[in-house]
Parts: sequence; structure tokens; C-alpha cells
Amino acid sequence: PRSTVGTVTEIYDYLRLLWARIGKPHCPKCGEEITGQTQEQITDRLMTLAEGTRFMVMAPVVRGRKGEYGKLLEQMRADGYSRVEIDGEMLMLEDEIELDKKFKHDISVVVDRLIMKPDLRRRLSESVEAATGLADGLVEIQVIDGERMTFSENFACLKCGTSMPELEPRIFSFNAPHGACPTCTGLGFKRVIDPALVVPDPTMSVAEGALQPWRSGYSGYWRRLNKSVAQTYDIDIDLPWQELTQEERDIFLFGTGSERHTIRSKSGRQRSYQVKFEGLVNNLERRYQESESEAVREKIEEYMAEQPCPSCKGARLRPESLAVTVGGASIRDFTEMSATAAREWIENLEMTTTERAIARLIVKEVAERLSFLINVGIGYLSLARSARTLSGGEAQRIRLATQIGSSLVGVMYVLDEPSIGLHQRDNEKLIATLERLRDLGNTVIVVEHDEGTMKAADFLVDLGPGAGEHGGEVIASGTPAEVAADPGSLTGRYLSGVEQIAVPEHRREFEDVLTVRGARQHNLHGIDVEVPLRVLTCVTGVSGSGKSTLVNETLYPAMANRLHRAKLRPGPHEGIDGTDQVDKIINIDQSPIGRTPRSNPATYTGVFDHIRQLFAATQESRARGYKPGRFSFNVKGGRCEVCKGDGQIKIEMHFLPDVYVPCEQCHGHRYNRETLEVRFKGKSIADVLEMSIEEAYPFFESIPKVARRLKTLNDVGLGYVRLGQPATTLSGGEAQRIKLASELSKVATGNTLYILDEPTTGLHFGDVRRLLEVLGRLVDAGNTVVVIEHDLDVIKSADWIIDLGPEGGDGGGSIVATGTPEAIAGVAESHTGRFLREALEPVALAA
Repeated sequence: PRSTVGTVTEIYDYLRLLWARIGKPHCPKCGEEITGQTQEQITDRLMTLAEGTRFMVMAPVVRGRKGEYGKLLEQMRADGYSRVEIDGEMLMLEDEIELDKKFKHDISVVVDRLIMKPDLRRRLSESVEAATGLADGLVEIQVIDGERMTFSENFACLKCGTSMPELEPRIFSFNAPHGACPTCTGLGFKRVIDPALVVPDPTMSVAEGALQPWRSGYSGYWRRLNKSVAQTYDIDIDLPWQELTQEERDIFLFGTGSERHTIRSKSGRQRSYQVKFEGLVNNLERRYQESESEAVREKIEEYMAEQPCPSCKGARLRPESLAVTVGGASIRDFTEMSATAAREWIENLEMTTTERAIARLIVKEVAERLSFLINVGIGYLSLARSARTLSGGEAQRIRLATQIGSSLVGVMYVLDEPSIGLHQRDNEKLIATLERLRDLGNTVIVVEHDEGTMKAADFLVDLGPGAGEHGGEVIASGTPAEVAADPGSLTGRYLSGVEQIAVPEHRREFEDVLTVRGARQHNLHGIDVEVPLRVLTCVTGVSGSGKSTLVNETLYPAMANRLHRAKLRPGPHEGIDGTDQVDKIINIDQSPIGRTPRSNPATYTGVFDHIRQLFAATQESRARGYKPGRFSFNVKGGRCEVCKGDGQIKIEMHFLPDVYVPCEQCHGHRYNRETLEVRFKGKSIADVLEMSIEEAYPFFESIPKVARRLKTLNDVGLGYVRLGQPATTLSGGEAQRIKLASELSKVATGNTLYILDEPTTGLHFGDVRRLLEVLGRLVDAGNTVVVIEHDLDVIKSADWIIDLGPEGGDGGGSIVATGTPEAIAGVAESHTGRFLREALEPVALAA
């Protein structure tokens, strides 16, 4: 969470230097511009202390730096000083002092100890002069048993006396204690109980269980207490939560204080309790702090969300750092701008002649690096954007922009599908960036399925002819024109137009819609969006236009909370109409199907359960008394106990990457010898797991429950994947298609809303065609499919398009056009429509 776009691209390092060198400090309390205080002004301020006040004048000679400082302490002794404060502890210089050079230290020399008197001015002035001389203009005043004041000849507010630290780059770093907000330590957020998560469905009433944590477990007590509280405050607990007033909701969420509530016991007789009704939020927070049970804490964490830090409001920095401005803007103001807006701002920054001489090279570096971000199609991102919120494609392009900024020569760059998440318009910028890397004298190797990138390449290498064990051969190589002319290359046939994904002859029509009202998360401008039901809908738009915000952060969480009682926090919106037309919502994303090697396609799709039952039903198993559990590699009994069913042994290498070696006992088969002796059609359970899906389908063709699932996996283009292939070795696209196949193999019920985010990632033209056939089967079964996509073959095959934009970031968040692909192609303002017009035009087939 500490990484941001600015820190990853190193732009933030230049910004910290810029604000430290030409920044104008302002008082964080009164807002007045701060100027340096003279020694005379510091003395005048100290003379206002009450008579009789005992205080020390100290020189902070070391502030937060590592070292032993033996020579410094020896010099202080030689200069006649007797006391020194080190890391908050007062020591005598005559004592032997040894400091650990590995740790940072604060050292302040006591210059003088005084008692305030009217005739003290001369001595006090001399002490201040000595202190500022020792500590480069700084002086600390420690009032005995009172506050500590810091003054600077450089930065101090003349109006209210507030001092500012010396302007140096580290006070603008939220990863250093000198600049980080002390409340959130530079994270910008704190995890707190979120009312939106404890009441996931506001259409329910308190009586129906709107308060999710009190819906189960010991809810009987809370149900009776809620009823008593409602009677006391005349609240109708049968009203939907959303119809209660804010004051009424706050009573249930934050409590009422200590009051006597009459609670009817389970037996029905009256009992009077002296109850402090603390409310749901306070109850969860208290239990989270007091509980020693990890299970209880994990359960409560389900209702916690990251809220902006109450002190810095998400800015991450301490008030003193935020009070320094360049061109009237704080460093936070600058990093909150999109890269496009930030470049325009810094290029038009007005500076004095002196400031320009100081900042010229810094401004040049910042502007250039911002240009690199814009050129790779992510100009809509702000420098403050957390790195963990970036998609894989955005993260890759940020690394690409960083490499371009280094201007290295003679380097080989390898990129794996950099076009992920890029609109066709932005893809042109990416290609130009790759060409610039090449022109600098570098070698650029790109693994890519994008047609535009392939046609722009100087040399193509086409592998195949199929996937998995059917691939691994060079089918064609040469210029794009030479590959396109090779009839043996499937890629070439699509590039030449011999093979193509045809435009559907007709579009499906719809009657019912799902309406999202007033969506305003991130850059969405309170839009109302109608999503047609029982058709294939594509949500399109340039990168950063708000597609994922609308679908993944607003529509899906709200529907999942309502239909499945999920605990998700949807983006702010007015409501969703037409939910009664949908029975279920499924988000088929590209997250792994499992995070350990024990997860695989067979276990995820459930086909392994049926295979184990088949082996348990064989004559050999019945004779031995084996049950289906015997053929599981996750439980004791049939698995190899040396490797615990992993098939390999993990060797921890501590500071080196862990090494995996095949198990010497089972030789990678996962099972013990007795289990492997049981065979079905001559194959052991380990042999079956080693089969590819296309091999396994004919093998189990006579077993409907198994064959149906295997056929679906094969239909989505995963025939080359082995049944027991570890989930950790599957790509995001493969994992997504396994999830899709798992849903397809279930008995169709209709009225399900499927959401897919760029399912064409990692897919060849031929695989895209298969994917469209699979999605068509889902829609034909009465389901609704909503796809976020940039691939023109998918967009032109959709029944309906919702185009967002017109630009990314602040320039997006509006509906540009909705309608069929033909209708969108006719909208001049739509960037998607411009490229769609070309895709819908008939392609002349090669002779």
C-alpha cells in the first residue's frame, strides 16, 4: 500500500526535491506564509515566558541520522558543554557514551540552563546565538516539566510562533517518519468498521435482519434488545433500513449510552436489565480490540473497510509538509492530478529567475517522465494512485514508461502482452513507444495477440500449430507480410483476412433492462445506465473511462449484496432497478482458481469428485474396501505421506528462492503404491491426472457427469491443459476460461448475470472465436452476459454496446453512446465507434 504510481516511476523523488528547493512554507495552523526568524526575534519570543520559568536552551546537532558520533561528543566536551540529550535521555558528557551506529539518533547539546528574569535578555541572546551556530540555525527550548519549542532562523510563523522543520526532501516522503502522517504512518487510510458492510442490503428492515452481524449466532438477544430500543425511541423496525432517518440509523449503529431497557426473556417473562446499548459498530470495534481469538478477529474484519485517515484525509503527509507550496499547490495537490493535467501544470509553472535556475533540470525530468506515462496510454492515472489498485496491463506499462525514461541503449526488452487493458486509440501510442525504444538501439521482443502490434512489428515468429503438446514448433517467421502469405500459419490467415470472425447476421433483441441510477464512484458523473437483460452487452471506452468502476465496483457489489448477502462495498449510487429479473450474479474474473499446487482444473470444476467415485466403484476397490476419499491427495489414506500428496518436496532456501524437487517415494505420482494399484480402464488415478483434457474426454465419454464437464473445458479452448496441472501454473486467461467452463457445465437455470472483464486476454484469434461461441451459449440459455472489452472482434459481435468516455480519468465517466455496434459506429464522438466502423466493413478475402 505504500507504493504509488509516483514512487514506482521515481517521479516522486524529483517532486520531493522540487518542493524542498523552491517550495514556500506556510503555517499549518494559521496559513500565513512563513519566513525565517532572526536571533533577535527568537529572543523576543522567549522573553515572553512567565517570570520564574525554568528552561534549557538546546542545539539539535543531530536529527534522525545513523552513526556513533564519538568525535562530535568529544568536540562538545572540549568546547565546555557538560550535558547532552540523546534519543530523549539526558546524559552527562563526562560519562562514557557509546552509540550503536546501526540506529538513527537524535542528539541535542544543552547550551544553557536558565530561569526567566527581566534582566536575562543579554545572556539569553548569547545562548540562542551559540545554539543556532551549532545546529545550522536551529534552536530548541525545553521548558522544565513543560513543552518543547523549536525555532529556526529559516522557517517560523511570525504570527502564531509555529516553527517549520528545515525544508529537505525527506519531509515530503510518506515512507519516512519525518514526513509521514503520525496517525496513519503514511498509509493514508485506517481500517474501521464500515456501516455499508454491516448493512449490505438497505432494502431489508431491522426486523428482517438488516444488521448482518446480528443476523446469526447470538442474534436472539440482540433481536430482543433492538426491539426494546426501537420501542424506547419510537422506531418502526419493520421499515426498510433505507427509509429510516439518519438519526434512527445512528442509534442502531453507534448506540444510545447507558439506559434501562426491558428485555423479554426467551421463556416470555419480563426481566429488567441495566444495559449500555453500544450499537453495532461500537460493539464490533470493541470485540475486535479485546478478542484474543484469531477466528473472531477474521470474522469481524469482513465488516471492515479502508477509510481515509481522519488526520491527513488520505494525503499521507504531516500538516507541515502539506503546508509547503510550489505555484500555490502542495505536493499532494500535484500528485492528485492525472498525468496529463500534471504535465500541463508543470510546463506552465511560473517561477522567478532564481527559482528557474534551481528547478530547471528537475522540471525537465518530471515533465519527460509524465510524457512517457501519457505515451503508453495511462495519462489518466494520478501519481498518488496506489500501485495495488492497478491492473496487470497498467502496471506493465508503468514499468515500460520507467524503462523508457532511463534511455538505456543496447538492452533487450521482453514484454508479455503490453496491450492488455488498452483501447485501440491508446494502442497506437503504445506501439509508437515500443518503436522509440527500438530506435534508441534496443531490441524489443513482444509476446502479443493484438493485430495492430503484429502488423507494426519488424519481424514475426509464429509458434504452433496448436497449444500445449500440439505446439512448440515455428510455423512461420518473417515480416508481417511474409507470415500473412504463409497458408500454413493460422495467425497469418487471420492477418491476411482469409480467416476472420464474422459479424453476426442478426442482433438479439431485448425487453427488460437492469438500470443503475446515479453511479458516481471515482470519475463517474452520476450516470444512469440501462443494462439489457438476456443479451450479450459490451461495455467499451478508452482506458480509464470508468468501465471497471461501473461494472466491477458498482453493479457487481450491489447485486451480490442483494442476491447473495455478500459483504461488499459498492460505489455510491442511487439504486438499481429491475433486480427481480435476475436470480444470480457471477463475476468470472482472472484471479487464480487456487493459490497452491493442490488446486487444479479437475478439483475446481468438480470433475475429480466423480472420477474418485469411479475408481472407488471398481472391483479392486470394493475388494479392498476403498472409499472415494482413498483417491484424494489432500487427506491421509491413499496419498503419499512423504510429500503429503504434493508430488514434490519443497526445500526452503531462506534468502534464496525455494526449490521444489520430485518426491523420491512416489516419484511425483502423489499416491502410495496400494492406491496406484487400482486401475480404471488400465489407468491409475495418477495417470488420469496426467491426461490432457482432450485425452480425458474420449476416455470418460461413457460417463455423462464427467464427459459433460470435460467437453465444456475442451470447447473453451483448454484441451491442452492437464487435469492435474497445478493452479499456480495457469495464466489469468486460462483460469478465467476454467471458471467459465465450470459455469457452463452446470444445469442451466437462466436469469443469471455473468460479468467478465477482458476475457480475451491471452487469446489468439481462433480462441476468441471459441469464446464468443461459449458466451453465445450462455445468452441463448436465457442468461445475461456483460463484458468489459477492447477487442473489436468481441465488440462487433455484441448485441448491445455501452460506450463510456469520451476520455480517460477526469475527462471520462459519461455515457458517450449506447446501442448496437452499427449504431455506435455512426457516432462521431465515440473513439470506439471510429475503430468499429473499420471492423464492420466487409474484409476482402485473399485470392
